[in-house]
Amino acid sequence: MATQDERFTRAMRELRGDLPSDRQLGLPFVDLFPIAGTAISTIGDLLGTETVYATDAQAARLDELQFDLGIGPCWDALRTARPVLEPDLRGDPRNTWPVFSEAAAADGVGALFAFPMLVGSLRIGAVDLYARHALELTRVQTRQAASLADLVGRQVLRRALIRAAVEDPEEPESPFSRRLVHQASGMVLAQLDISADDARLVIQGHAFATGRSMMDVSRDVVDGVLDFSLDEQGKDDAR
Repeated sequence: MATQDERFTRAMRELRGDLPSDRQLGLPFVDLFPIAGTAISTIGDLLGTETVYATDAQAARLDELQFDLGIGPCWDALRTARPVLEPDLRGDPRNTWPVFSEAAAADGVGALFAFPMLVGSLRIGAVDLYARHALELTRVQTRQAASLADLVGRQVLRRALIRAAVEDPEEPESPFSRRLVHQASGMVLAQLDISADDARLVIQGHAFATGRSMMDVSRDVVDGVLDFSLDEQGKDDAR
């Protein structure tokens, strides 16, 4: 049976290969560390903010929650360019993101770890790992996860550059794409005659008030189920 170091070396070698699949990017973390799942996400203006791959539905929900709130371990990892380790989300949560911590703990998450994806001075995104119970990563595990995240970041950037060079890529859109939120923001912008940032805030506020995700609210906007201009008309009529 292969040792931890041998498995880590093999994973690093495979991640240096030619354009591994989404699944190949994420599975080494689950195979090497005692976690339940992982999500890989791009964050910021460089490649946009969206989930590239998630091993399971809960990992995807954790990413979406952080995107909706604009806070969480993945944001802090990218901002500081350092791993963010939250070994006991229920018993000793950090006060940095109480709303996110409470929601994640209620969803059955016991520990969270985020590792930035960096390529030189470029900040690509982050890799999130979660466990269902309190868990401490050792120094060796933390160092190995950070090294894997660096390689994953390089592969994510390589693939983005290749796609950008193709006028009509045949690759299907990721099921985690946030393009729907951008599309809905443009519609709300037109409905209310406000800035793009404010349009996104309207969607974010409505999602928070109704206990839904921004993706769900955005889908209603794009499908014509939700029209914020009607709310504004109602206010004008009441004056």
